Amino acid sequence: MGKKHFNGLKTTGLFVALWAVMLTLGVFVGNGSYLWLFALLSVIGTFVGYWNSDTLAIRAMHARPVTEVEQPAMYRIVRELSREAAQPMPRLYISPTAAPNAFATGRNPQNAAVCCTEGILELLDERELRGVLGHELMHVYNRDILIGSVAAAFAGMITAVAQMMFFFGGGGNNRDNPFGAIGMLAMLLLAPLAATLIRMSISRTREYDADEDGAALTGDPLALASALRKLEAGVKARPLRDDPKLENVSHMMIANPFRGAGLSNLFATHPPMDQRIARLEQMAQGRGFLR
Repeated sequence: MGKKHFNGLKTTGLFVALWAVMLTLGVFVGNGSYLWLFALLSVIGTFVGYWNSDTLAIRAMHARPVTEVEQPAMYRIVRELSREAAQPMPRLYISPTAAPNAFATGRNPQNAAVCCTEGILELLDERELRGVLGHELMHVYNRDILIGSVAAAFAGMITAVAQMMFFFGGGGNNRDNPFGAIGMLAMLLLAPLAATLIRMSISRTREYDADEDGAALTGDPLALASALRKLEAGVKARPLRDDPKLENVSHMMIANPFRGAGLSNLFATHPPMDQRIARLEQMAQGRGFLR
C-alpha cells in the first residue's frame, strides 16, 4: 500500500506543533483549567465527523450512486485498482456539477466511497481518470480521512477557545502570566492563525503522499500529471460556488475547487499544481520525488 514517506514524518511533526499551540494557549487562558474540557469536546466532535464523513461529503456535493451500466469505465478502473491493492470495492457516486473534481471519503476501506463530478468525467480521458481514481483510493488506504478530521478538530478547538477568551476577557490572572496582558492578547490573535496554517500544511502533505502512492498503484505518473494539468485549467474556468458546506469538504478533493490567488494560497489545502505535476514527472523519470 502506501510507502513510508518523509511527508509522514512531517505530518507527525505538524501534529506536535498543533499540540504545542494548544498547550501554549492553555498557559495564557485560565492556566489551562478548561482546556481539557475543550479537548474532550473536540475528540467527540472528531469521532462523529469521522464516522459520518462519507455521508456528509456525499450530501454536500448532492451526489448519487452510479451504476456500472452508466459508468462502465469508472467501475472497471476502480475494480482493477482495488484488486491490485487487495482492498474491497468502494461505493461509486457522481455529483451533478460541471466543476471538474473528484474525492474519496469513508472511515476505512470497507466503508469507502469515491465520487466524481460530471465535469471531470467529461474533461478527462480514461487514462487520466485512472490516475485520478488511483490518487483518491490512496487517500482511503492511507487513512487520510482520519488524519484530516483530527487536524480540523484541533484547529477548530484552538480557534474556538481563542475567540471565546478574546471576547470574554481571557479568564486568567495576568499576575500569574509571565507574558502579561499584551502577550496574552497576541497569543489569542495568533493561535487561530497558527492552527489554520498547520492544518493546511497537514492537508498538503497528504496530497503529495496520495499523488506518489496513486501513481505507484497505477504505474503511470504521467497520467495523473496530465489530469492535474487539465484540472487546473478546468477549475479556474468552472470553480465551485462559495458555500460553507462545500468548503467543509473541499480539502478532500483532488484539486482546490475554488478560485484562489495571492495571499489566499497561503491558506490553501492543496499544494500548487505546478509543484505536484513536476514531482510526478520526476517520478516518471525514475528519480523519485524531491524531499
